[in-house]
Amino acid sequence: MSRAPIYLTTPIYYVNDNPHIGHAYTSLATDVLARWKRLQGHPVFFLTGTDEHGQKVEKAARDAGMEPQAFTDQVSQSFRVLAEKMNFSHDDFIRTTEKRHYAACQALWERLIANGEIYLGHYEGWYAVRDEAFYGPDELTERDGVKYAPSGAPVEWVREPSYFFRLEKWREELLRRYDLPAGHPEAIEVLPESRRNEVKAFVKSGLQDLSISRTSFTWGIPVPGDPAHVMYVWLDALTNYITAAGYPDENAEKWGFWPADVHFVGKDIVRFHAIYWPAFLMAAGIKPAKRVFAHGWWTIEGQKMSKSLGNAIDPLALIEEFGLDALRYFLLREVPFGNDGDFARKALIGRLNGELADGLGNLAQRTLSLIQRNCEGHLPAPADIAEADRTFMAQLDTLSTTVGKHLDDQQFHLALEAVMAVVRDANGYITVQAPWALKKTDLVRMAVVLRHLHTAIRAFATVLQPFMPDGMAKLLDQLGVPADARGLEDLATPLPEGTVLPAPSPLFMKIQDAA
Repeated sequence: MSRAPIYLTTPIYYVNDNPHIGHAYTSLATDVLARWKRLQGHPVFFLTGTDEHGQKVEKAARDAGMEPQAFTDQVSQSFRVLAEKMNFSHDDFIRTTEKRHYAACQALWERLIANGEIYLGHYEGWYAVRDEAFYGPDELTERDGVKYAPSGAPVEWVREPSYFFRLEKWREELLRRYDLPAGHPEAIEVLPESRRNEVKAFVKSGLQDLSISRTSFTWGIPVPGDPAHVMYVWLDALTNYITAAGYPDENAEKWGFWPADVHFVGKDIVRFHAIYWPAFLMAAGIKPAKRVFAHGWWTIEGQKMSKSLGNAIDPLALIEEFGLDALRYFLLREVPFGNDGDFARKALIGRLNGELADGLGNLAQRTLSLIQRNCEGHLPAPADIAEADRTFMAQLDTLSTTVGKHLDDQQFHLALEAVMAVVRDANGYITVQAPWALKKTDLVRMAVVLRHLHTAIRAFATVLQPFMPDGMAKLLDQLGVPADARGLEDLATPLPEGTVLPAPSPLFMKIQDAA
């Protein structure tokens, strides 16, 4: 039976600065879910990329002494390098300076004009260049004569001609869709619940029509028919999600993936994705994305991550120090996805040493070494489950279902805890059953215990592939699992008796200095 197509997106990252751990975090969550859905047999389209227009980019390029296109070429490449080093499995990397994106944005604008959703007027208000956003007077604070947005960005009073989108018109429809049950074909699901409540409260308080063009700078996509204006950077940026799906060609092959199943975003941009974006789409007669999931922010050793403090963490340096598997595991294990979390070097070392090296790695090394020594490196035959094995082995039957449910809810930490709970039980099982002692008393029982442990480790390695693809590929090699038998459904087919297993090697290296 063919499975439904799945479309998952990261935000497209703004190229006014180099990538840091926060960018890696969002893309990692998207990557893990994409890999899981592929393991389940779904066709998956996973999109990431860079957002390259706007006044902030124009200013950053000028400060760097570069033309905007050359500047964005350079910084966009750094995000490609991050994606490669983090082993993200994206299917497309979009840049908003591409011709296909210009065409999609202008086609969307023309459709909105044809539908009567855009009109020309003048805008004046408090504008934050850093956020590329306007704020109402009630949202501002003032210090030393300077007004600041809720984000902390300074604002200035701006008046200019502008095209407007009829956002207020969509207020009631947005509220209706937020309240529809998950899975309803018209639902706009915003998660976690705290973000949904925040979005609903903002919309209920009243929406103003949205200024969607600028004349005060030129680095952007020209408005069709009025090149004195460039499109508001958020209308431009958000359109990337349908550009990559083939818009405006709604017969394109990738258009079958739309609407997106999940937009993964940081909590600071949930308003744009959960209010403006679905309103744009509904106004154009296009289905909105099914879900927006807004995760929290990372602090660094208890401090907010910021350029001024100089404490932004380079994920490439962490990979060099701890290894990619440990970093990928830690980021999604440490805190519930959706909450804020603190990145502490000591905590990463604790997860690496405790759960990966001492837990999973040690279990695999002990089991496979015993098979090498006591079974001549050949896999024992499948065996019946004795009463002493029943409780432990029963957990394996439901493991992939449990992990899948948590991933469908974007509860990555619970998915990993479900696996690690059974890993802990497996370590208890090998200690109690003591196959090294059974060699002297009951060779048949020894082989049964080792086979059950091999089955368990195969299940762990299979379901952990999305989180640690490199390490789990290595473990599945050591388990003798063929490359074409590593899907979730393959777990139901036991490996044949006598499968030759290579000599095991350590999966995770412990960090001795936990300072």
